[in-house]
Amino acid sequence: MIKGYIFDYGGTLDTAGRHWGKVLWQAYVSHDVPVTESQFREAYVYAERTLGSNRIITPDHTFRQTLDTKLRIELEFLAVQKHVSASPDGLERMRKAMLDDIYEGVKEETRRSRTVLETLHENYPLVLVSNFYGNIHTVLAELNLDGLFKDVIESAVVGVRKPDPQIFTLGVKALGIKPEEAVVVGDSYDKDIMPAKAAGCRAVWLKGEGWTDETHDESLPDAIISDLGRLLTLRAATNTPTEKG
Repeated sequence: MIKGYIFDYGGTLDTAGRHWGKVLWQAYVSHDVPVTESQFREAYVYAERTLGSNRIITPDHTFRQTLDTKLRIELEFLAVQKHVSASPDGLERMRKAMLDDIYEGVKEETRRSRTVLETLHENYPLVLVSNFYGNIHTVLAELNLDGLFKDVIESAVVGVRKPDPQIFTLGVKALGIKPEEAVVVGDSYDKDIMPAKAAGCRAVWLKGEGWTDETHDESLPDAIISDLGRLLTLRAATNTPTEKG
């Protein structure tokens, strides 16, 4: 029997399964930022590593501020590498336009996610497990996702990062149930599904647009869904996530 759910945050609750690199690249395309996808990918990786290794984001940073910082680092990198030759004012306009566009999309998606979470919350304890920057509580409050989780396990706080299965073991402990009674829901096969199964949990893969075209063993997850709302159908049908599709 399912007795609790563990949710990933980024890519699962805020972008409907789309990798954040793809979300950002689409914004670059939509706003005519004159760089190639290869150049963007360099900037994306640079920004992620910079934010991951430096205390730039503080616990009181909102998601909007975090996204703004990430875009600023990317665009500054692209300018230094001479991949983009826009003036400082031009870079500022690009950043502001992309920020507004992406942020509105995230707010819309998290509203849909909250509806699903609220329904599950009526019958199950929920825990959030996320690789984040130390400000996830601020982000949850900002996007109206707070008050739904029994506990939040954040990598920057606990010192364990996905894909280490131990972070999901901490999630199970927070739920107070056995691993096999917990369902992990995430968008990343490598960082959510594989370590969740290694920790002894069930796993539902929210399969969206990935960072690469790499294929995976789709027999590993207990269910594959393309819409978070499908969780409610699986639960109602069998109380166990065994369907694919």
